[in-house]
Amino acid sequence: MRTFLSLRNFFRALLVLVFLLVAHFSYVVVTTGQSCITGNFCFSPKISNYRASGLHPRASAIIDGAAPSAEELLRRDLYTTKDWIKAVQFYSLIFQDLLSVGFLSHKSKSLCVETPDGQDVFSLKQIGVSDSIGIFRKASKPLVIKGQGHEIPFDDNTFDFIFLGVGRLDQSSRPADFAREIARTLKPEGFAVVQIRAKDTYSFHSFIALFNCCKIVTSQDINGPDSSMPFLRQIVLTKESDDIFGHDDVLTHQPKSDGKCSIPGFKEELIRKAEPLILEEPLEPWITLKRNIQKIRYLPSMADISFKQRYVYVDVGARSYGSSIGSWFKKQYPKQNKTFDVYAIEADKIFHEQYSSKKGVKLLPYAAWIRNETLTFEINRDPGQKVQDKGRGMGRIRPAVSSTGAFDGEVDEIQGFDFADWLKNTVTEKDFVVMKMDVEGTEFDLIPRLFKTGAICLIDEIFLECHYNRWQRCCPGERSAKYDKTYGQCLDLFTSLRRSGVLVHQWW
Repeated sequence: MRTFLSLRNFFRALLVLVFLLVAHFSYVVVTTGQSCITGNFCFSPKISNYRASGLHPRASAIIDGAAPSAEELLRRDLYTTKDWIKAVQFYSLIFQDLLSVGFLSHKSKSLCVETPDGQDVFSLKQIGVSDSIGIFRKASKPLVIKGQGHEIPFDDNTFDFIFLGVGRLDQSSRPADFAREIARTLKPEGFAVVQIRAKDTYSFHSFIALFNCCKIVTSQDINGPDSSMPFLRQIVLTKESDDIFGHDDVLTHQPKSDGKCSIPGFKEELIRKAEPLILEEPLEPWITLKRNIQKIRYLPSMADISFKQRYVYVDVGARSYGSSIGSWFKKQYPKQNKTFDVYAIEADKIFHEQYSSKKGVKLLPYAAWIRNETLTFEINRDPGQKVQDKGRGMGRIRPAVSSTGAFDGEVDEIQGFDFADWLKNTVTEKDFVVMKMDVEGTEFDLIPRLFKTGAICLIDEIFLECHYNRWQRCCPGERSAKYDKTYGQCLDLFTSLRRSGVLVHQWW
């Protein structure tokens, strides 16, 4: 009987001890937002209130030490999950390494961008970087306040250290805005650390172009937090100067006015992967097009285009909407789920009306040319011909003259514009630009002009139809008298483009 009472008292004492431990754990989680980390039971340094200095007026909340709401208490259940603990351990190792090499210090005023649950903020506080806060579109106090990466709610030059982890920039639809805001709020000589999934050289250089205010200190591949993201590239940048902001000529990275530009060598890798040029003149080019289009290696099928400011498609000689924009670009070009701004350049008035109902397409009702001037065009269309998706559009930028000096066909007077100059004023090197050109022989004028002005450096990928005195479908053994160029001259044009680092495809 005495043994039974002793066991009963022992279990009562054990229950009291368990109750006290649970009560202590609950107090830690509710009052400090901390959790019990494996191997370090109830690590509970009190989370310091984030200093309000530097807080931008549009910030909707700060950590103020107020009593947590019911929603906040529910979210703190997250702090004890395996995924939470695993993420904290991952970030803690990252930050310890950054501390050891001096990119981070215990006194660093730190910001974690786009962190929904704040594991990286928690990790910073855990290793002693107490002046740390995170932002996300939905607040999760006390670690995360309301804010977004493309509009960080703090003043200029606020932080010594900014962290953007685990592919968050890859997932953004506005990476250029993220880069601008990180650079704005980072102090000169401060450090920003970004973890991206840059799978190729092209995407890496696109990333670098976004952060033109900063210098890369280190770039290394690291193991990701789990099997869904096994490898990451971690890039450490430092802000060199604050003078860059507000100067558009620096930010846009436009080609120099002297016409010279340097086409990056990394684009040579894409050209090596591209489909080979067709060296022998095809006897039936209209059939060759159908065969060749299946072999084309599109740039987005070879590289990640995520780190671009915006996405632009320019159709030079667009004709009808269904001729190439609707039938090819919209349906077949691999856009990686990006939304493109589409420009249709078409001088033939017969096609203009249909573009008024096409959303997302801006029509330029002019002729792409080498200067701004009025031009006379021969129109390749039979009288009374109706507009069709594959109907023939504007002809050469020179009228056809008969032996008597009269015009043989229908002629229209339209306005030509300096296409290279327009391109330099419309896009930047930070944009992803795709161009299709079908200009009835004018390519031999426009392409040299693009090189002379440096505008060629703004184009990532070109689909070019080169016009030459090809064999006729109607009359075997006869060549077209419409164009004076040969297939060899067209091949030279394509070859020179690729040798210069331009990813160009033969179009028919």
